[in-house]
Amino acid sequence: MGKRLSKIYTRTGDDGQTGLGDGTRVAKDSLRVTAYGTTDELNSTLGLVLSSDSIPDPVREVLVQLQHDLFDLGGELCIPGMAMVHDADVTRLEDTLDRFNADLPALREFILPGGGPAAAHCHLARTVCRRAEREVIALARSEPVRPEAIRYLNRLSDLLFVLARVLARADGHGEVLWQHERRKKPAS
Repeated sequence: MGKRLSKIYTRTGDDGQTGLGDGTRVAKDSLRVTAYGTTDELNSTLGLVLSSDSIPDPVREVLVQLQHDLFDLGGELCIPGMAMVHDADVTRLEDTLDRFNADLPALREFILPGGGPAAAHCHLARTVCRRAEREVIALARSEPVRPEAIRYLNRLSDLLFVLARVLARADGHGEVLWQHERRKKPAS
């Protein structure tokens, strides 16, 4: 591993620039920094999910693995040309998604974010994941981005949706279904 930070503030970013992993200086609001910053935010939201005591061990193991994956993805986005997320990672997400989804009832209604604290936090992580995906796609329009990164985020948001469903059940709260018929049409 490279050098470790012994001093947290460096003052090198006071001018609105930051250093990428390859040493290149870019604006802190560049598309690349935004993409890996949102990936870091996503990782933090998974930490929030993991802070719940009601997470079943199989889900906890998956979430911890996802945090490591997201750190890798952030590194890939921070170092142009780096490859840290691979097709095998996307396949692993699909297999995990299929495994957890197999025991869930078929969806007949939309689900509102909720279902207990852990499930609600997982829904929040899903929405942050979708934003990260959009930002990586925006980056890919102007700079090279490996398609595996985009596929990974796309599958991850699907997995987080399924895990939120699992957590809603595990926590005993159940899913919150959208009541589309709650708005009655006015009588004419």
